[in-house]
Amino acid sequence: MARERATALLLDFDGVLRRWDPAVAAVVEREYGLSEGVLGEIAMQWGRLQPVLTGQVNHAEWMSSVADALTESVGSPERARAAVEQWQSYRGEVDQEVLAFVREVRAAGVRVGLGTNATDLLDADLAALGLVGELDVVVNSSVVGVHKPAPEYFQAACVALATPPARVLFVDDEDWAVRGARSAGLSAHRWGGHADLRYLRAALAY
Repeated sequence: MARERATALLLDFDGVLRRWDPAVAAVVEREYGLSEGVLGEIAMQWGRLQPVLTGQVNHAEWMSSVADALTESVGSPERARAAVEQWQSYRGEVDQEVLAFVREVRAAGVRVGLGTNATDLLDADLAALGLVGELDVVVNSSVVGVHKPAPEYFQAACVALATPPARVLFVDDEDWAVRGARSAGLSAHRWGGHADLRYLRAALAY
């Protein structure tokens, strides 16, 4: 039996619609005498990351904990806070080809949601990047209270899109998220770059 064609699109943010230039963090790390990649490594430690992704702590508290962890390496709390602030002042860049695809899909009548594990800073980031009004719904894990790849997250996303799971196509650059979406009954595609847009157009009902 053929699968129903998707009538709604759920896109991941980081790695799909937003890109990060790793050189920005590298500059900060060199300036403060830190090892390459340490800012991201500390921030992404699961015990530190999971609470902010589920709304138990806010973005500022998360970054404060990163600064605390850096203090010994950079010599003082003030230098640690300055390093984190400099790193965090960069909020990424919109992938303009993906944004054009989102606009094309929405113009054809397909609902498009942003499905992301994010902090309470997400709305400010969307505004700073000029993305307010570019999506039909935004499903932020820190608002939902549960993060991808939990089935409850995808259930909340489908409710927000007013579309049953079988009719939602989810796109993410992480295998674990794609597997979670499929387990929750969605169609899902692992994002590999702009060459995938041809497939996504064919997969959607427009």
